[in-house]
Amino acid sequence: MKILVTGATGRVGSRLVPRLLQRGDHVRVLARDPDSAAALYAQGAHIVRGDLTDADSLAQAVTEMDAIVHLAAFFRGATPEQAQAVNCDGAIAMARAALAAKVGRFLFTSTNLVYGPGHGGRFQEQEPSKPTSPYPKSKAAAEKALRAMHETQGLGLRILRLAFVYGDGDPHLTEGMRWFRSWNPGQQMHLVHHADVAQAVLLTLAAPQIDGQVYNVADDVPVAAGDILHLLGEDPAPDATSRPIDPAFQQLVDTSKIRRDLAFRPQYPALRDAVAAGAL
Repeated sequence: MKILVTGATGRVGSRLVPRLLQRGDHVRVLARDPDSAAALYAQGAHIVRGDLTDADSLAQAVTEMDAIVHLAAFFRGATPEQAQAVNCDGAIAMARAALAAKVGRFLFTSTNLVYGPGHGGRFQEQEPSKPTSPYPKSKAAAEKALRAMHETQGLGLRILRLAFVYGDGDPHLTEGMRWFRSWNPGQQMHLVHHADVAQAVLLTLAAPQIDGQVYNVADDVPVAAGDILHLLGEDPAPDATSRPIDPAFQQLVDTSKIRRDLAFRPQYPALRDAVAAGAL
């Protein structure tokens, strides 16, 4: 398959692209600075210069592609305006280019944060989005716009809402320690390993007749903050047990749809499995 990947030098992309190449896919990478993608080029990826905020630069990138995996996002340190410009407006620009080039499949990676604060259960894909901060607000806005393009213009859209991604040397868990130590040890969250993000992407790309569908992607088992600390050899804050559970960080999701439709089965069903396998 001929696949264009945006955000390929980011944490998800830099781990996904090698897996696509190993599978034998022809992978083209969109990069503002081609030098930043040198490691992917060395592995066999083709690099094309382009910028999501410059719609005219995207036409060459999408030519003759079978699918686009749109990972690019501005998360850490983004102002609301920057998040909107890259995460929403940039996604729309890429989708317009895909439609013009008649690219059959457009896979958009979103986040479970679009659901908003936890409600005591597991969010299902049909529930309304109620995000509370700039990053998930921009992702929710992009989802809405892309779904409209699917319904009115035939965009071959598939959406994956990813939980907190970790593993394969990603420092995300370590960076999260500043939150995990201060949370009540019983505070739960949903994770997903990079290997299982890649599995979900491959399954979603391959599946016929799922245009317009949204899928939650997460481990089988949510993990409590206290268990994260224990597994990684860290200690909670002295007063952590007296702190309330914060629903703002408790976006637990139901993954039955992706399991049913695409036969998704996590390689690492829980954090403890990845720790035991040395896959962090």
